Amino acid sequence: MATRFRQTVRSVLREQVLDAAYAQVAAGGWGKLGIAGLARAVGVSRQTVYNEFGTKDAIGLALAEREAERFMIGIVRELDAHRADLRAAATAGVGFVLRQASDNPLIKAVLTAARSGDDELLAYLTTRHDPVFDTAMALLDAYAQDAWPEVDAESRSLAVETIVRLTVSHIVQPLGAAEESAARIAAITTRIAYPGGRSGP
Repeated sequence: MATRFRQTVRSVLREQVLDAAYAQVAAGGWGKLGIAGLARAVGVSRQTVYNEFGTKDAIGLALAEREAERFMIGIVRELDAHRADLRAAATAGVGFVLRQASDNPLIKAVLTAARSGDDELLAYLTTRHDPVFDTAMALLDAYAQDAWPEVDAESRSLAVETIVRLTVSHIVQPLGAAEESAARIAAITTRIAYPGGRSGP
């Protein structure tokens, strides 16, 4: 019982720190985030925050992972609604991500900071892809294997990597309306999944 209580307290503390970090990054950018400020916002000591996360970079990674998890929940919901048609599912899933990203305060702050030269947190969405990219690709690969088993393993792997990388690219540098971008990314993904020109089973 005592161990479970400690785990619950630690989980609550972790979420409180991440909530405070989210708010501070959204308000002032990654460069303004500090361990001391987080500790004050949560009402704990700096050492407590260090004990939980270790470094500021670890907080950044935890923020990126938590946002990715929230996005994945929505993506799966969109895929489930269009499971009979890979292209429609891809369009819906990518469209959801691009719309949500455009309204997400954390992502807006990260992109704004990156344009000013502070791209530390942006790296978690792009170059520092482990484990955010790997988690997203593993989940989508497993989903695609179950939903569209006729797609061979190599084509599925290439399609999943393509859709993840292109979607992140469009988050960082939008090239048009979310719906148009989603449709183009879905078309590319479908052609990779069905290289013989088929659009589905």
